[in-house]
Amino acid sequence: MTSRHTADINVQETLKLTNDERKAISASPAPPFKTTKHWLSLLDGSLDDPLRRQVVPTTAEQRTLPGELQDPLGEDAFSPLPRLVHRYKNRVLVVVTGECALYCRHCFRRRLTGDSFGEITETQIQDISRWLSLHSEVKELLLSGGDPLTLKDNKLFKIMDSFRTARPDIVFRLATRIPIVAPERITTSLVRELGCRRPLWVVIQANHPREISPEAISALEKIQLQGLPVINQTVLLRGVNDNIEILEELSNALVRIAVKPYYLFQGDLAEGTGHFRLPLEEGLRLTEELRARVSGLGMPSYAVDLPGGGGKVPLGANYIQSRSNEGWKLKTPDGNEGLYKEKL
Repeated sequence: MTSRHTADINVQETLKLTNDERKAISASPAPPFKTTKHWLSLLDGSLDDPLRRQVVPTTAEQRTLPGELQDPLGEDAFSPLPRLVHRYKNRVLVVVTGECALYCRHCFRRRLTGDSFGEITETQIQDISRWLSLHSEVKELLLSGGDPLTLKDNKLFKIMDSFRTARPDIVFRLATRIPIVAPERITTSLVRELGCRRPLWVVIQANHPREISPEAISALEKIQLQGLPVINQTVLLRGVNDNIEILEELSNALVRIAVKPYYLFQGDLAEGTGHFRLPLEEGLRLTEELRARVSGLGMPSYAVDLPGGGGKVPLGANYIQSRSNEGWKLKTPDGNEGLYKEKL
């Protein structure tokens, strides 16, 4: 028995898996079942713990609902090269690895995410670098996966330096859950080198306020002290954060540590994730309640990523009631009405 398998058995014993969870894990789900020591330390021991729900497979993942897709964002159709996604004119995404520190059960890139997908190769790095040098319209590059911070430091920096050499003006975004799920990975040497590769934005994902642990706060502070801005993307998930008090607490917790709540995403139409998705109408109701409770700093943009590569669409109520010779009649987030005078 390998040490990796022994560790998995120990994790399963710690979690006291249900029969349904054992059945789901034995079916070798994609992405595979994997968590971290830090994440386990955050669990409250209950079966309906929102943190447990994010990482432990259930047989609900084996059900594919109408409209669900293997590639819900149509990334493959927008890939001019392997691992390169060019869906928006001015920015690209590169899948630098399929590996994550833990695997989220709501993952939309489950067709790729997993230890078996592997790391980007030297040839692929060179091909993408050449492509970037020919496409000056691209201003931002998102390093994604999997999780880029599962790579060894020297491999990550080699990738970044190759892309930056090809395009000295490129702005990096680093998409990672590592500061939240494995904060010990955020070392002094790592953040120092990341700071040397600005302009760089760090994009994290926290879905519940209990994820903002003291260890995560310390890791994020190390990043911020290097002059790197941090923004957060949250996925709206049934049984995790489909509650206005939870969303409000999460936004306030993020603002308190100088992390901007950036997006609140409607669940993508990925195969096997239907049990996590809320109806759009419910998401709209929650976000309008949230808008009345938090400041502009704390308010994320509620958005849906259209299937087939349509891109992100912001969702929200229309605060314009009417227009007359007097001006614009507007509704405020807390339900009041006012007039913005503007003569025709």
